[in-house]
Amino acid sequence: MSSSVTLVTGATGLVGNNTVRMLLDRGQPARALVRATSDPRPLEGLDVEAAEGDICDADSVRRACEGAGVVIHAAGYVQLGSAYLDRHRRINVDGTRNVAQAARAAGARMVHVSSCDALGVRSLEEPADEETPLGEPVRCSYSITKREAEQVVLEEVDRGLDAVIVNPAFMLGPWDWKPSSGRMLLEVAKGVARVAPRGHFSVCDVRDVVGGILAAVERGSCGERYILAGVTLSYFETWQKFAEITGAKPPWFAAPPRLAAIAGFGGDVWGRLTGREPDVNSGAIALAKLPKSYTSAKAQRELRYSNRPLDVSIRDAWDWFVQHDYARPRRRAKHL
Repeated sequence: MSSSVTLVTGATGLVGNNTVRMLLDRGQPARALVRATSDPRPLEGLDVEAAEGDICDADSVRRACEGAGVVIHAAGYVQLGSAYLDRHRRINVDGTRNVAQAARAAGARMVHVSSCDALGVRSLEEPADEETPLGEPVRCSYSITKREAEQVVLEEVDRGLDAVIVNPAFMLGPWDWKPSSGRMLLEVAKGVARVAPRGHFSVCDVRDVVGGILAAVERGSCGERYILAGVTLSYFETWQKFAEITGAKPPWFAAPPRLAAIAGFGGDVWGRLTGREPDVNSGAIALAKLPKSYTSAKAQRELRYSNRPLDVSIRDAWDWFVQHDYARPRRRAKHL
């Protein structure tokens, strides 16, 4: 990578914070776009330039992009369900447009961090790749708007933007301050989650994903997308691993279809009554049922993407949560 500064949006989130740290570890100057209300802990003690702004504020994004040679867009809004579509569009679509336009104006190369949830699916036996037809999205605002955001980036590519898209799968790892995807691990470890969703998904390490992102800066082809996935397991199998490594009680079972449907409907009703959509809702249930198996062959070939063992990722994520007082260690925890 060049010595010019790299702007990272979403720098306090799981992907963005790991990206900033890997850039600094490699001796690359980094600039973080941070909101005035952002948690200050993720950037404390780091030699990173902070640019106050918000991806929904086009002027602040343009200022943050000035002088940047690379823009890594890792900011976004995630709520797996059918509610909050307007908010998803404002952040994931309109915000991405602001970043892409500002990167183009600055003459910077952009890596847009999308998601495997924006892709089409095939089957567990035939993993999806970058060319898999999209099909109709499930009723999930996140998936819908991540697809729309990719189109925004490609439209800017047609106007001269040098951009690459990466599609990570479900990520685990350290520096998950919010926490985001690591919340699933914490809920299993604390015994809150005992009935697993029925379905399969791809799980990978955020540090491997960030390695793929930085490789995309150097070697990714403009206008192309690269899947950065991992091992495909059922939710039940993954939760069993979570329990074994953290010393928690294992999950009881995977929810039968009828029970899952009832739980999803109940979540929808609760959301309408309270105005706040719960994690268990019909959109999230529909997304979980998809055969979310993906191949990273293109990224392995062109970006030299690789995956560390999943048990290592789970252990490192758990150790980080314990060290930062998100959870307490258990005597039965498995040491690798």
